[in-house]
Amino acid sequence: MANTQQHIKYRKDIDGLRGLAVLLVIVFHAFPEALPGGFIGVDIFFVISGYLITSIISENLKHNKFSFLEFYIRRIKRIFPALLLVLVACYAMGWFTLLPHEYQQLGKHIAAGAVFISNFILWNEAGYFDNAAISKPLLHLWSLGIEEQFYIFWPIILWVIFKCRLSVLALIATIATISFAMNCWLVYQDATAAFYSPLTRIWELLVGAFIAQKRNTGYSQFLGMRMISALSILSGGVIVVSAFVISKNSYFPGVWALLPTVATAILIALGSSSQLNRSFLSSPLLVWVGLISFPLYLWHWPLLSFGRILEGEPLGAFARAIILLISVALAWATYQWVERPIRSDARCGTKALCLIVLMALVGYCGLNVYLRDGLGFRGPQIIGKDKGYDGGPGGTMVWACGLPPEISSSFTCWQDTRPQLKFALVGDSKASALHGGVVRTSSADGRWLFIGMGSKASPLPIITSDALYAQYQYGSTTAIRSIADNKQIEVVVIAAATRALFRLKNHTDIEDLEASPNYQVALDGLQRVVDVLKASKKKVVFLIDNPTLPHPEDCLPRITTSEVLNRLLRQTMNQRCRLPLDRHLELSRKYRVLLNTLEENNKGVVSLFDTIPILCSTSENSCSTIKNGRLLYGETDHISDHAAGLIGKDLNAYLHSLLR
Repeated sequence: MANTQQHIKYRKDIDGLRGLAVLLVIVFHAFPEALPGGFIGVDIFFVISGYLITSIISENLKHNKFSFLEFYIRRIKRIFPALLLVLVACYAMGWFTLLPHEYQQLGKHIAAGAVFISNFILWNEAGYFDNAAISKPLLHLWSLGIEEQFYIFWPIILWVIFKCRLSVLALIATIATISFAMNCWLVYQDATAAFYSPLTRIWELLVGAFIAQKRNTGYSQFLGMRMISALSILSGGVIVVSAFVISKNSYFPGVWALLPTVATAILIALGSSSQLNRSFLSSPLLVWVGLISFPLYLWHWPLLSFGRILEGEPLGAFARAIILLISVALAWATYQWVERPIRSDARCGTKALCLIVLMALVGYCGLNVYLRDGLGFRGPQIIGKDKGYDGGPGGTMVWACGLPPEISSSFTCWQDTRPQLKFALVGDSKASALHGGVVRTSSADGRWLFIGMGSKASPLPIITSDALYAQYQYGSTTAIRSIADNKQIEVVVIAAATRALFRLKNHTDIEDLEASPNYQVALDGLQRVVDVLKASKKKVVFLIDNPTLPHPEDCLPRITTSEVLNRLLRQTMNQRCRLPLDRHLELSRKYRVLLNTLEENNKGVVSLFDTIPILCSTSENSCSTIKNGRLLYGETDHISDHAAGLIGKDLNAYLHSLLR
C-alpha cells in the first residue's frame, strides 16, 4: 500500500520535549522523593499527542488526502511493536516468578493493555484492598489507553466536522471546557475516576489540538522574538517548578494540571526558533531521549515493579539507578532493532495485519492466565490461601442482619442460622477479616451476626458530625442502631482499623498516629456509639487492632521455577516482616490510650480484647507474619482466615465469660 498522506514538518524541539517528559516520569517512578511531581510528564505527552495527531489529520483533510486506513496503519506500526515486546516480556517474567494471584492480575492487565483499556481496568480495581501500585508491572499503560481511545475517535469526529464545514476550533473549545470542568469537579468527588477517565483527561489532548489548529498563526510577528524567547523560558520554568511543587497529595489532575499542560502548549506554539526550544529542547541528547521515549516509558516501570516484587522490600537507590540505565539500553535496542525496521518497511498493510494478529494472540494469552486463576501449575511457591485459609465461616450463614432488604444490600450483612444468636460483630474491613474465624469457632450457646462494609456503606463505628467522618455516618448510625434494636444480641464486638479511626491516609502511615489531631473527635464519636448500645443493655468489646506489617507476599521466600533467579533472590524471610513488640506498642500508644479511656469511662459495659498474645510472641518480643508455619496475614495489613480462627477461639471464650 502506497503512503499518500502528507506529513507535517519535523521539529527536533518536540522530540526534545518528549525526552523531557519521559525523564520526568522515570525519575519520579524511581526517585519520587527527589521529584514528587514528575508524573506531570504524562500530561506533557498528552498535549504533544493531541498536537501531532490533530496536525496530521487536519493537514490531510485540508488537502483531501486523509485516509482512515492509512492513519490507523501508521498508528499500529508506531505503537504495536514496542508494546508487544514489553507485554511478552512481562508474560514470560511473570511465568517464572509470580505467585498465582499475582500472575492472574498480570494476565488481566496484559489483556487490557492489548486492547487499550488499561485505564478502565485500573479504575475498576482501585479500592481498599487494591494492590500497591509498585506490584502492578503494567500500571503505566493507563496513559496509553487514554491516548489510544483518543486516536480511535478523534479522527472520526474531525472528519465529520470538516465535511459538515463546522468550526473545528469551536468544537475543540467546547469539548475541552466540558472535560476540564468535569475534571475540576470530579477530582474532589472521586479522585480515582478523575485520574483514569478519558472524559476528564481529554481536555489535555485537546489543548494540543487547539495549538495544532493555530500553528501557522505567526506569533513572532506580533510578539517579537525577544518576547517569544522569554515566554519559552518562563514556560520551561513552569514545567520544572510544577515537577517539584505538585505531588501525589495534590488534587490532581484538577486545576493543578493546567500548569504543565498550558506551559507545554505554549512551548509548542512558540515554535522551534524560541530560545528554550532552540537551545535546550533541540539539544542532541534530549532529542535522542525523545526518539526512544516511547519504549523507554514502556520498559522502565515493569523493571522497577518486578525488581520490587522479587526483592520483597523497597529497592535501594543504587538498584533503582541501575534499572533506569537498563531501561535506557532496552529502549534504544527496541527503537533501533524493532521500531525503526517495522516503521520503515514499505509493506504497510501486511505488517499492520501481522501486528494486529500478534497483539490479539498476546491479549488472549493474558486473558487465559486471568480466567485460569494464574496458572497455578507453573510452580512458583504459593503463599496465599493454602497457608492462611481454613475454610471461612462455613455454610451456616445467610444474608440477613435485621435490616430491611433495601438497606441491608448496602452492607456485608450475614447472620448464623444456627441457634443461639448472642453476639454481633460490626466494623470496617478489619471486622470482615475476622468474621469467618469467629463464626467458625463459635459454639451452640453463642452464634454471630455480622454487619460490615459494603458497596454503599461502611460502618466505621464512629457517630459524629465532624466532616472528616461524613462518609461513614450513614453506615455507622444504621448498623449500630439496628444492632441496638436486636433483642437477641447481648454483646457487640467492634473491630476497626486504627488508621480509619484516626483518619490516617493508609496503613503505612501508622508512624503518624501520635501526631494525629483527631484524637478527641474519635473518642467522642466512639463514646456516642457506646451510649447507643449501653441504652439497650448491651456489652461492648473493642477488638484491639493488629500490628501493621508488610504484605505477606513480601515476607516469605519466593521460590521461582528458574534456578538462575533463585540464586539471585534471598531465600530467608525479610527482616522487615518482624516488628519488635515494643515498637508496635510505641506506634499504637495513642490508639491504646483512646480505647483504655473508653473502657475506664464505661466500666462494666466496655472491655477490650487484645490480639497481641495470639499474633505476637511476648517471650521473643516480636510480631511476625507467620506462626507455626502458617500465615497470620492475608490482604495488606489484614489478618488471614487462619489468624481469624485463632482469635475467634479465644474471643468466643472471652465473650461467654462476660455473660456468666
